[in-house]
Amino acid sequence: MRIRNLLLSLAILFLGVSSAHALNMKPGKGVTVHPARATWNTGFFQEALVRQGLEELGYKVKRAKDLTNPLFYKSLYLGDVDYWTNGWFPIHNAQLPKNFFEKADMYGYVAKAGGLQGYLVSKKEADKFGITSLADFKRPEVKKAFDENGDGKADLTACPPGWGCEKVIAHHLEVYGLENDINPIKASYEAGMASTLGRYKSGGPAFFYTWCPNWTVFKFKPGKDVVWINVPEINPTESQKPVVEKLTASGVEGAVSDPVKLGFVAADIRIVANKKFINANPAIKKFFEVFTLSLADINEQNSRMNEGEKSTSDIKKHVAEWISKNPDTWNSWLEQARKAAE
Repeated sequence: MRIRNLLLSLAILFLGVSSAHALNMKPGKGVTVHPARATWNTGFFQEALVRQGLEELGYKVKRAKDLTNPLFYKSLYLGDVDYWTNGWFPIHNAQLPKNFFEKADMYGYVAKAGGLQGYLVSKKEADKFGITSLADFKRPEVKKAFDENGDGKADLTACPPGWGCEKVIAHHLEVYGLENDINPIKASYEAGMASTLGRYKSGGPAFFYTWCPNWTVFKFKPGKDVVWINVPEINPTESQKPVVEKLTASGVEGAVSDPVKLGFVAADIRIVANKKFINANPAIKKFFEVFTLSLADINEQNSRMNEGEKSTSDIKKHVAEWISKNPDTWNSWLEQARKAAE
């Protein structure tokens, strides 16, 4: 009986040690990882969260290289960097090197259909004037309501020269015959949106282009403060034609219709990694596959950065706070990654 009890105690002790070992397993011990990061700061939070996860799995993660899209995809293909969390597809398809998927691939969804772009209007004015589409800005009473400088056109907070969205907005104004109805303001986007927000808080109207993730849709709550509106019809640019179905999106919170014709490609935000690197690190592959964030969480963090919390230490604090609020989710990701490495 004593021997039986002793064996049972040893078994329980062993299982406890094994569980603790599994919980603290460091499959990445001795492995150095070389990440990259996009040049737009609305993607910094995702990179920092993934970095934290890999470090908890035992990997040594080097400082991320800030790279433009084409340079990143070329560097990844050549094996100079291992991954980034900032892939926007299908928007980035045209920037991939030839035969890219022989050496690299996409993993998981940081935010599925999270890369929204489009036009938003203050809900008060949308309700008052029945605004559901850009075409409504042809109506004199609508133009007058959004005319800030008295030129007879509705003022749209748009994109600075050189941005991809600037060309799409110009295309829309031309093909929908709105060049004499809408004035796209192309000054600094941050300054333009700050002015729009200030005017809205003072009781004025808001009409702007934006994308997600972004602080703008945290400050302006879709469905409460603003609504996403349609383009009159789907009329793609040349670069949009291969993915024309992505110009319409379903299930968009705060849209005036479902589906809504955004006129911009709705992108999946995904992690992109070198295949050789992934195949050598099954724990990382699994972590990439299960890692996902809500747009609300990303937008909230982006808003804090916009308000000044944008240093490296600030972003680390945001990461720590997110993990403390989501311990079950975070630990589940780590557990799945560790199991994949067994």
